[in-house]
Amino acid sequence: MNSATRNAFESTSQFNVLGVSLDDLSADDVAERVAQAVIARRRVLVVNANAHMLTLAQRRRWLRTFITRADIAFCDGAGVQLAARLLNGRAPHRTTPPEWIEAAARRIGPTGTVFWLGGQPEVVERAATMFAQRTGTSCVGWHHGFFDISTGSADNAAVVAEINRASPDLLIVNMGMPRQEQWLRDHWDLLDARAGIAAGALVDHIAGRVRRPPRWVANIGLEWAVRLVVEPRRLWRRYLLGLPVFGSYVLRELFFGRPAVANYGPSARLPKQGD
Repeated sequence: MNSATRNAFESTSQFNVLGVSLDDLSADDVAERVAQAVIARRRVLVVNANAHMLTLAQRRRWLRTFITRADIAFCDGAGVQLAARLLNGRAPHRTTPPEWIEAAARRIGPTGTVFWLGGQPEVVERAATMFAQRTGTSCVGWHHGFFDISTGSADNAAVVAEINRASPDLLIVNMGMPRQEQWLRDHWDLLDARAGIAAGALVDHIAGRVRRPPRWVANIGLEWAVRLVVEPRRLWRRYLLGLPVFGSYVLRELFFGRPAVANYGPSARLPKQGD
């Protein structure tokens, strides 16, 4: 992971929201850059930033640093897009992993290999199988997300070893924010994988467990409401409590000219899988 890597991509336009640097990339841009990196055998770390992520990053210095140093960090959601418009006078592209991941895999071609990490055992197995069928890539492994991610734990060491034996082109990590980012931060330098992708609930989308609303719903900024109706127990805190907090941070930066960041370190509590 190297912040300078972003500058190696031509025509990358960056913007800042709440103290976090992001790339203005469309779905096609992300797919192309991930595929290019894998084909060239370069390592690339990919993260997405939605309102929930940027809210978490205000109280976690390590998370802000992780996003800024990622090779690709794109806008995921209308909330971040609106915040960028208010704070910077521009509306960046926004996309989500389900919108570009299959295109990236197809561009890599039939020699591409994929390892899935995270989600419930039966869900991740189904996602891995379906993704391979739909993209023509090879699934070289999968592992559920219910294991001890602590550095040095036996569970964690076994997962790292399993991934390294598979040596995948795409390592798709689906453990929820900020658990997946914490795990990638702690282990990226130890992993033999070309692309490490923080993908959130992608595993549920690919497996057909959760269906995304039509694109027009996202275009008018209401995808969060649909997701809340579909998964109220999992998402009510994020949206009903988190979105007003995110809005307050944006307004504070808008009117007082500074992000509402606090110098909390990596010891901040991480959620369990599925939070």
